[in-house]
Amino acid sequence: MAERRLWNREELILAFNLYCKIPFSKTVKSNPKIIELANLIGRTPSSVAMKLGNFARFDPELKKRDISGLTQGSKMDEVIWNEFINDNENLISESELLLYKLTNPADALIQDVEQEFEELTGYVMREGKEKERMIKTRLGQNFFRTSVLASYNNKCCITGIDLPQLLTASHIVPWSQDLKNSLNPQNGLCLNSLHDKAFDRGLITITPEYKILISGALRKNSSGLIQDLFLKFDNSPITLPDKFVPHSDFLKYHNDEIYIH
Repeated sequence: MAERRLWNREELILAFNLYCKIPFSKTVKSNPKIIELANLIGRTPSSVAMKLGNFARFDPELKKRDISGLTQGSKMDEVIWNEFINDNENLISESELLLYKLTNPADALIQDVEQEFEELTGYVMREGKEKERMIKTRLGQNFFRTSVLASYNNKCCITGIDLPQLLTASHIVPWSQDLKNSLNPQNGLCLNSLHDKAFDRGLITITPEYKILISGALRKNSSGLIQDLFLKFDNSPITLPDKFVPHSDFLKYHNDEIYIH
């Protein structure tokens, strides 16, 4: 009988949160993450897996590759999808905070944030917008990293390195330059730590056509190591993610404003 009840908003945004965090190929009922969410919200793994399939039918990147999600679903599925497209920061923050409250003591996050603030500044954090912003930032960082790495199947899009300890969810447009898209997975690339640093410093870029370009600053270095780590990738395509393909506007910004030609 429990499975016949309608999905409410909280359940839907938690399911969408999970949809963002696991590769499409792993949206099956045996996935431990799906089982975990099912237990949290009192549904079966099959029901959660089906809901993730409902969300997949709206995903344009899957459609481009003739991969379709489930054809059935509720109107609210589409509402949640559109909300993410139009205002991803608030939806992400809401879902992450809800997930945190379901899996942790209610005041643990606030205590962590307050302690972090005091260690960084030497001051006691006051109530208000500053605390709210830091809480959103903490939760958002986790979502951004997990969703970006999952989209690329936990592999560097340049080298194919798949060791999680060496992978970074790199912002294309720095979060400080575009707060609205600081949590948007389409503003992210999965890179290994070395190429993340090079991308951040403008020594490499990715064109809107998803080609790797190597800066002249690196070309001047003739060492074999630079050849193996960078120059051999010049003008090669990146490995595109299953979903949340980098937006061309973000890549153009990096090409124009950060890349050292």
